[in-house]
Amino acid sequence: MTEFIPPGTRYVDLPSPFPMKRGGALHGARLAYETWGTLDAARGNAILILPGLSPDAHAAANAADPAPGWWEAMLGPGKPIDTDRWFVVCVNPLGSCKGSTGPASIDPATGREYRLGFPDLSIEDGADAAHHVVRALGIERLACVIGNSMGGMGALAYLLRHPGARAHLNISGAALALPFSIAIRSLQREAIRLDPNWNGGDYDDDSYPESGMRMARKLGVITYRSALEWDGRFGRVRLDSDRRDDEDPFGLEFEVESYLEGHARRFVRNFDPNSYLFMSRSMDWFDLAEFCGTPRGDQGGDVLSALARIRVDKALAIGVATDILVPLQQQEQIAEGLRAGGADAAFLPLESPQGHDAFLVDFDRFGPAVRGFLDQL
Repeated sequence: MTEFIPPGTRYVDLPSPFPMKRGGALHGARLAYETWGTLDAARGNAILILPGLSPDAHAAANAADPAPGWWEAMLGPGKPIDTDRWFVVCVNPLGSCKGSTGPASIDPATGREYRLGFPDLSIEDGADAAHHVVRALGIERLACVIGNSMGGMGALAYLLRHPGARAHLNISGAALALPFSIAIRSLQREAIRLDPNWNGGDYDDDSYPESGMRMARKLGVITYRSALEWDGRFGRVRLDSDRRDDEDPFGLEFEVESYLEGHARRFVRNFDPNSYLFMSRSMDWFDLAEFCGTPRGDQGGDVLSALARIRVDKALAIGVATDILVPLQQQEQIAEGLRAGGADAAFLPLESPQGHDAFLVDFDRFGPAVRGFLDQL
């Protein structure tokens, strides 16, 4: 599988061996990252961004790579995350195929790709790896840890395992995976594994599980947005006759189907299927209550206890009312737990119609919220 790595990406070598939470260790592993802004003399203006499953480290244009990044509207001079003030570090998650060590990387013990030989991956492993990047950059105390989606999980794990940050901004994140999101991700993984070309994880560019990845991505995109947006954006508009395949009686017929197909095809050859499987499962496994040594209680009390162990001065948990994948009550829970630990923590529900992915597109709502929080630090 060919990796796509932006030209501005840099790397930190992780300790070797790098122990994994669920057993095993990585040797010769690395984490990819990019930076923006200037670290001040006191090294006190650093912000760490932990992204979701699919983004790389290139969150925005920088001197090394002027191409727009996945959070271009939010990060840069004068933008909500103002790089005239902040020194910003964004990492590519451990397990990914965008520069950090993952299943598509070479296992030094065999000289071949790890594939399914990659150690069981947890959110906590990614948090530990990100901490090594922070320390390698000479940063002793972060001004803020920002986590989006999967990165919101990683940020909570980071703050528990590596305390000391002044503030936390959690965007559409969660302290544990709920049954609905587990069910969706389980179907996504099943779609990949049932593709004959997946071949037990042993595939290449010529024999790639494209159908499975297409289905997995379509399932994901459906949950990343909301029914309200699907209706307003596409309605029941049908494709023009020249865009339909009349020889396929069950082929694409509606505009929404065409959108999903196009989105999936742009994704599939740019992401490693095994990486998708490992990272997806790491989210399902995540439960902050494990930090307390006991499983979550029926009412989530242990999660609140774990959140209360996080020590930050200030925090904001932002969610979206139309998010079905990581619903609002999960961000409300984060704010409640952090307050119990002594943080000045707020919960901000936004009325965006764009669902879970709103933080990637609804900058009119997210921009002021993020700017306002960081301006208070």
